[in-house]
Amino acid sequence: MSEFVKLNLTGLKELRQVNPMMMSYNVEFAEVTGGTFWKAYTPGQVAGTEPFVLKPANSYEAMMGDLMQMYPPIDLYDERIRKLAKEFGPAWVRVSGTWATKTYYDFDGTTGGKAPEGYLNVLTKDQWLGVLDFVKAVGAKLLISVANCPGLHAHDEPWPSTEAEKIFKLSADYGVPISAAEFANEPNMMEQTGFAPGYTPEDYRRDQDLFFAWLRKNHPDCLCVGPCTVGPDASLGKKNQQGVGGIEQVFKSCYCRDLMDGTTEPLDVFSYHYYNSVSERLAMMMPAGHWDASEAHTEAYLDVAPACARAYAPLRDKYCPGGEMWVTESGDAGGGGDTWASTYLDVLRTLNELGTFAAITDGVIFHNTLAASDYAFLSRGDHMPRPNYFAVLLWNRLMGTTVFDAEQPIREGAHVFVHSRRDGKDGKAVLVINNSLTESTTVELPADATRYTLAGKDGNMRATVMTLNGRDLVLGEGDALPDLSGEAQPAGAVEVAPGSCVFFVL
Repeated sequence: MSEFVKLNLTGLKELRQVNPMMMSYNVEFAEVTGGTFWKAYTPGQVAGTEPFVLKPANSYEAMMGDLMQMYPPIDLYDERIRKLAKEFGPAWVRVSGTWATKTYYDFDGTTGGKAPEGYLNVLTKDQWLGVLDFVKAVGAKLLISVANCPGLHAHDEPWPSTEAEKIFKLSADYGVPISAAEFANEPNMMEQTGFAPGYTPEDYRRDQDLFFAWLRKNHPDCLCVGPCTVGPDASLGKKNQQGVGGIEQVFKSCYCRDLMDGTTEPLDVFSYHYYNSVSERLAMMMPAGHWDASEAHTEAYLDVAPACARAYAPLRDKYCPGGEMWVTESGDAGGGGDTWASTYLDVLRTLNELGTFAAITDGVIFHNTLAASDYAFLSRGDHMPRPNYFAVLLWNRLMGTTVFDAEQPIREGAHVFVHSRRDGKDGKAVLVINNSLTESTTVELPADATRYTLAGKDGNMRATVMTLNGRDLVLGEGDALPDLSGEAQPAGAVEVAPGSCVFFVL
């Protein structure tokens, strides 16, 4: 049954002001140093014409070996990646991930590229200066996490600041200070995230306090962010599966309270990780946490992100009252993304996450990642923009920071979000997501508007090219952005086609 939306844009209740850098992104530490990351899907798997088949393995390690491959360090001096990142406008760049927990900072070149005992990998001075130059070039702020592994200290020894001192000093001396820091990436998984054998939540609480106390003494302008959890605090996934994709089925995972209760150093920002599911790569291990492509438009699937935000908001209120809530990793699926993550189909999830998050809380969402794996904004290697890149670019250009109650219940065919205009002019910016794949939605506009209609090329939800008002969104000569202008839309009844996302600026 088709839906009808009568927009009333006068007298709407203002919900909040949101961070203008709400849409930000990750650059994995493994990208900076070079390292293992998820193997890309084949074109047939992306298109949905070829099934993803994981060959049997007799251990978790063997299976992961089949799913991963080695990649060289990312070139953050590449003109295309810098140009496209800068188009987003001001943003946060998070350089972290599990890799960061086990990285040795070899800024004086003494290791010869070989990680010291107890570390997994090495970060060189030139590699880190490449990150700092990138952050400066695109006008961003930098968030990191620091080393906390067996090479640094045993579980029953207090965390020493020796490694952190090196990376914070180099950054500050270079003129690009670190503006925010999490102690560790996904610490709730303890040893699985890289901590020393025998490491406990009690050890973590001790060490996070030590880190934040050191940070406030030596770098008082740096935000203390945490606890950066992923796991059992939110009931998510299919069949009310506990955790993000049921990850605790594989890893022993503790709760946020285990990491935070009894700590003495307060948080400036509360953080957690969210993925809508686990990808085909991990579906064999966590079948209850995986969604099929045929479900990626459904109400149940699209509600995972706001359900996660609603579950974590009380924890933010408890451990960081009055603070922002940051999702420091987000994407369609843990495990490098689903086969459709690089297609138009995932745009519905991305835009719905932005709209619902802004209606629930203030904060920042760090999309994982800018240019690594199948869920990235840009393809690996050539850094060509994917549909999600252009969707987020339009969000940043059109949707302002004042959030209003749309007075429309979210339902299939009508996910409606109302913001101020990003250009600061009087009026409203409205996003309507029609997630029905069979029925059009009728929207009655109270005034003339400018319309921006996003859809998969040739009506294909799994298209790798998205269209704007029928025009292909692809780079032009010299990496020129495509025409991102809207078209005039008179007041009155407007049809929003099945599976399309439409911005109206009134």
